[in-house]
Amino acid sequence: MTDRTKTRPGRPAKTLTIPQQRSRGWLTVDEFCGELMISRDTFYDWRKKGRAPKCAKLPNGSLRIRRSEFEKFMTTAEDKA
Repeated sequence: MTDRTKTRPGRPAKTLTIPQQRSRGWLTVDEFCGELMISRDTFYDWRKKGRAPKCAKLPNGSLRIRRSEFEKFMTTAEDKA
């Protein structure tokens, strides 16, 4: 954990705790693309063609991919290679 102190004029300092690593149960689209070294455009192209792993859509519209779905996706890709 990293502690950062945030100050505002006339208010006492607050200490913010920032986790070093996010929970690994879910991946963001950016994390997924980063692991495969592909662009977001490629991900959305695969999604449109039904080639991307299953995703969950959050209320704010952003997508998440379960780590287990990512692993299945990679296993399938290895089998086809």
